[in-house]
Amino acid sequence: MAKALFHKNQRVFVKPVGTYALVERVIPHWVKDVPEPLRVTYDVGLGREFTGGELVSEAKLHERTGQSERDLGSEEWRIFRMRNRWQDGESSCHHPYPGTFPVVMTDDNDWGGWRVPGAEYDRDPGKIEHQARMIMNAPFMLRQIRAFVKFASEQPQDLPDELAEQAKEFAAILRHIYQIPPKQSDTVAVAAE
Repeated sequence: MAKALFHKNQRVFVKPVGTYALVERVIPHWVKDVPEPLRVTYDVGLGREFTGGELVSEAKLHERTGQSERDLGSEEWRIFRMRNRWQDGESSCHHPYPGTFPVVMTDDNDWGGWRVPGAEYDRDPGKIEHQARMIMNAPFMLRQIRAFVKFASEQPQDLPDELAEQAKEFAAILRHIYQIPPKQSDTVAVAAE
């Protein structure tokens, strides 16, 4: 028997997507003559229903903020080649990998991730392949940005002015990724530019 872990309008972190969302509907799945639902899924407005294991409450995420940042940056995402069910290798010989399309797996269990519709892939396969490689390398780039910002904050006197400006831009990117509101002084500095 399943119990609801989240309630309507609760803000949650959606792990497979990597973003925050509000629970729009709690969907119990009932079976005849059973007093409680067998499972509960949640509609968070992202196109499909999510299970309780795919969501983290905002409070729990804040309890382990240091750990969650480390986990997000230490992930290893992979590109899988999926067979195109609508086009075989002969009809898609102009594609970089005929008969397949890329899927970036962002979950350890190889089922969550990023993909595009077949028609969009067929329109510009080179662009989609490039996007897949960029997304796959995002955790590595995030680790590099965090290391640079950490170095810049620990030793600001050792940085040339150009790199100090770059460190500020990287810090803004990290704030956006981790949804940390900017400091008042940063907002004023950006508005003045």
